[in-house]
Amino acid sequence: MSSVRITPVADPTTTTPSWRKWAVRAAIPVAGVFLLLASMWLAVRITPLQAVTAAGQTVEVGAASPDFGPSGPAELDLFGQTISTQPDFPGPVRPRLRLTHITANAELQQLLGSGDHNSAGLLGRQLSEGWLRYGLWEGAVSAGIVVVVLSAVTGLRRYSVRRTAVVLLAGAAAMSAVNVVGFGLLASGTPAALRQVHSLSDLVGSGGTGFPVAPADGPPLGAVQAVVIGDSTAAGIGNRPLAQPSALDKACGRSADAFAEQLAAVNDWNVLNLACSGATVRTGLLGPQPAGPLSAPPQIAQLQRAPKAHVIIVSIGADDLHWADLTRFCAASPSCDDRATDAYFQQQTVAFVMDYRDLLTQLAALPGNPTVIVNQYYDPFGPDTSCLAAEGVDADKAKTLQNRLDQLNTALRQGADAAGFTSVQPSFAGHALCSAEPFVQGPKDKAPLHPTAAGELAIALADQQALTVARSQATPTSSSP
Repeated sequence: MSSVRITPVADPTTTTPSWRKWAVRAAIPVAGVFLLLASMWLAVRITPLQAVTAAGQTVEVGAASPDFGPSGPAELDLFGQTISTQPDFPGPVRPRLRLTHITANAELQQLLGSGDHNSAGLLGRQLSEGWLRYGLWEGAVSAGIVVVVLSAVTGLRRYSVRRTAVVLLAGAAAMSAVNVVGFGLLASGTPAALRQVHSLSDLVGSGGTGFPVAPADGPPLGAVQAVVIGDSTAAGIGNRPLAQPSALDKACGRSADAFAEQLAAVNDWNVLNLACSGATVRTGLLGPQPAGPLSAPPQIAQLQRAPKAHVIIVSIGADDLHWADLTRFCAASPSCDDRATDAYFQQQTVAFVMDYRDLLTQLAALPGNPTVIVNQYYDPFGPDTSCLAAEGVDADKAKTLQNRLDQLNTALRQGADAAGFTSVQPSFAGHALCSAEPFVQGPKDKAPLHPTAAGELAIALADQQALTVARSQATPTSSSP
């Protein structure tokens, strides 16, 4: 009988094919590179920007999302709007800057980019130092992310303490090396480029006039206690005319129902209402404004004739963004949520915030440190748009218009916060355009979408409440004996 030789067969469930082992070994460095890049990407987004203060302004500096181009503009966040800087920065890793605080001091000219002071290079040096601090913080954050991820991996694989320590140290060292390359090579020219920045105007150009507006000619208005500056909303257009209007009052549409008149009556104040229909920051507040056959002098210039005014109320922005034209276009078009219209709106908003920065700076420079209130805009539409169907405005169009108005209000609020001013948003809830008792003028009224007399009163009440809060905060609380 012949013997039979039996060859053992490998169990496929217990033996790993060689190609799988090579695949696992090849995947480890790929996963490591992905972890390093992902950690750096996440760290750029969560690392706090570093604040620097110079020339009466506080700017936060950090890194924007990497761009693969050899050079390009940095990003400036100005009151919620992202603006590309005029000068380019070398390398794909470029700065991100955010203006958070404005004050006016002896360096007002330098702040507006119109002076040549000995401290002109201070802002640039501070920005460069802030960039380097940010780089160190970003490196620490990204290394921390790597350590956390690797700790989880080594824990799941039950590595020994020694092996775990080696893996964590290697990961932190690799991440540090990636950051050195990223900031040392890909952004090597950024510190030098930032040192050339003497003011924000060097980054985005000068908005508005670029210079402080001189007081208007004429005798001082010593009896004036409050001043209102702004556009048609503040003028009260479409409501009762003033009892004895001047030619400029008529041209600007100033009304006896304007919230300025309401505040004057409630507080027994002498209120100077300089608001003019169609006013923008550049043409109206900081510069002269054509008003029919007349020319209205800059409202800031007229304001300075009232040196004892302790309250300044500002209502501006809608005409800067050509809000009336956007509304008419939206009503006439099948849809107003298109790319071209949105791009136009964003362009106008960027131009506005640059001019708005100049306005805030010059308001902060007023003597006597008056209380400044910046009014935001009300929601004219509300949830019901049925009364606008004949005008071509439905719920979707109203929502688009309101979203754009919200962007303007965000810029107004953030700018006021940066300047240390108070921002107020009047509420027309329950009294929107299609309600039973609207605070907004309808399509057939003299000034559609503008406040009625009741709407002006609602604005006055919101401002009065803000003034009451401001007074209580300014008055020190006496301690009990």
